[in-house]
Amino acid sequence: MSRIPRWDFHLRKWDMAQPWKDPSDYDRTPRPVVAIGNDYPPSFELDWHSHGRGQLLYAANGVAAVSTPQGAWIAPPERGVWIPAGVPHAVRMVGAVTTRSVLIDGSASPILGDPTCRVIEVSSLLRSLLIAACEIVPEYDVDGRDGLVMDLLIAEVERAPLIPLAVPFPANPAIAQRCHAFLERPAPHDTIDGWCAALGMERRAFTRAFRRETGMSFGAWRQQACLLVALPRLAAGEPVTTVALDLGYDSPAAFSTMFRRLTGVPPNRYRSGAAARKGD
Repeated sequence: MSRIPRWDFHLRKWDMAQPWKDPSDYDRTPRPVVAIGNDYPPSFELDWHSHGRGQLLYAANGVAAVSTPQGAWIAPPERGVWIPAGVPHAVRMVGAVTTRSVLIDGSASPILGDPTCRVIEVSSLLRSLLIAACEIVPEYDVDGRDGLVMDLLIAEVERAPLIPLAVPFPANPAIAQRCHAFLERPAPHDTIDGWCAALGMERRAFTRAFRRETGMSFGAWRQQACLLVALPRLAAGEPVTTVALDLGYDSPAAFSTMFRRLTGVPPNRYRSGAAARKGD
C-alpha cells in the first residue's frame, strides 16, 4: 500500500527543526540495521504506508499508536512496536513525540520474521542502544564499534519480552465494524449477548468466530481495547478518575484493578512515570 498524499501535505506544512527522515529511504542501504530518529509535533499523523525493512518504533518521549488492517498497537514509555516489513500501517502521535526507530533487514534476524506486529518491553539497555544507534551513520563499519552496537541491539530486540498491548481486528466485516466502533466509544460493560443481538448472530457462533479471528476471548479483547484508549490519555497527563469515568467504569478503583492486572502497575504510577519521561 502506497503512502497517500495527505502524509506529504502534513510534512510540507510542518516547520521542522530537523529534516525529517523517511524510513523507506533506507530500504536499500547496504547494512543489516539502520537507526533513525524523528521529532513530531502533538497529534501528528503518518498515513498508511509500509517499509521494505522491519521497524521497531520506539517513542523516547510521548506515545505512538500504530494501526494496521489487522489491529492496533500502542507504544507508551518503555515499550516499542515491532512492525514487520511490508505491513501497511498508520501512526498517530499522542503529544509531542520523539521517535527512535531501528530498521532491520530480514536476513539479519530470522527470529524477527514473524509477519505480525507486536509490542515489546524496552529495557534500559535497549533504550540506550536505540539512542546510541541513531547517532551512527547509515553505512557504518560492520567490523568496528558501530557494528558491535548494532549486533547487540538486534540481540536485545530478539530477547525482549512481549507485552499484551494489542487490539486485533476480526476478519468478519460486521464484527470488525463493531470493534472499530467500540474503540471510538469504549463501553467496559458491553456483553456478548448485546453484541450478538446487534449483529444478529447466535452466541456460540459469535464466541467461536471472535476467538478464532482475534486469538482472544471477547472479555479479554474488551479490556485490551479499553486499555488502548486509556494509555494515551494517561500519558498526556489526564487524571485517572477522569479517564476511568469517561470510559464507563463504575469507579476509578474498578478501572485501576483492570489496569494493574494488564500492565502490572497502577495507572497513577504509570501516569507519574510518563510525566517524568517528558522531562528527559
